[in-house]
Amino acid sequence: MDIQTSQIVRAPSPMESLEKQLSCPICLDMFTKPVVILPCQHNLCRSCASELYDSKNPYHFSGGIFRCPTCRFEVVLDRHGVYGLQRNLLVENIIDIYKQELEKGGNALEPPLKAKETKEPMCEVHEDEKINIYCVTCQTPTCSMCKVFGQHKDCEVSTLKSVYEAQKSELKNSVDLLGASNSCLQAMVTQMEETCKTVEENSQVQKQKLVEKFDLLYAILEDRKNHLLEQITQEQDDKMAVVRSLVQQYTEQLQASITLMDKASQTMDNNNTAEFLITAKQLIAEAKDTSKNSQLQRPEPSFENLDHFTLFTEDVEEMLAKMDFGVNPTDEKEEEDEEEEA
Repeated sequence: MDIQTSQIVRAPSPMESLEKQLSCPICLDMFTKPVVILPCQHNLCRSCASELYDSKNPYHFSGGIFRCPTCRFEVVLDRHGVYGLQRNLLVENIIDIYKQELEKGGNALEPPLKAKETKEPMCEVHEDEKINIYCVTCQTPTCSMCKVFGQHKDCEVSTLKSVYEAQKSELKNSVDLLGASNSCLQAMVTQMEETCKTVEENSQVQKQKLVEKFDLLYAILEDRKNHLLEQITQEQDDKMAVVRSLVQQYTEQLQASITLMDKASQTMDNNNTAEFLITAKQLIAEAKDTSKNSQLQRPEPSFENLDHFTLFTEDVEEMLAKMDFGVNPTDEKEEEDEEEEA
């Protein structure tokens, strides 16, 4: 008796205890065959185990991991998934015996009403008749009364057991085919993942090669640019040296001419006839010589022009613009020239 509620608590019967032991911890119903046994020795309906596995492995990769709902033991599966778990035939046999006892009305240890609680499917048309045959024509289970008097009287029927065994075998074959198909699909997924990885690696290699090629082109262009700049600078220095030399010569000539002009002016200001005559003749000769020598060398026309250093890059620009993978711009240019000649 429960002291708090003053109610009599009936102890569970052996059959009830057995049913509890044969209940799946996931669906809480009696195990549905096939029953699989986990490495931790706990049992699950294979369908429940499959749902648990799918929830943890939504992409169905090869193998997988889930935890036992009873003890939280980590169960590691191979590529077969839950179909790789061993069936617990002992539990399945106990379930069969238990159901047979229920059909026979139980035993003396079980309450009288227990037999009425069985879940035997009943005919919807003849409520007191159990479904005990299978209509092959309509592809549905039915009862004997429907075959004799009802809608299936002209149909071909068979025993439930024979149809059950046939469909069970067919379903097993379908499951095996699905397992094989899943293995093939998983292999393809793995292969595609490896292909993606290889493509990515090859892409990195080609990118690196491309960068190295362009870096080499940059280096060649930079080196060539510096070389051409040195040529321009060299000619600039040479021409400026020539011009500076001429400037120096003209400056010296100008200074000498100015000095002679000053000397001549002073002489002309001298009123002493004798002294003037003594120096005038020499000054006149020096002035004539200086005037003759004032025509120094001049740079040639367009001496300052540096247009001959013009760089023509049209062909190179066109070649670089057509640069592509697997195409040699030089060969392409030769082909175009041959077509034009033809």
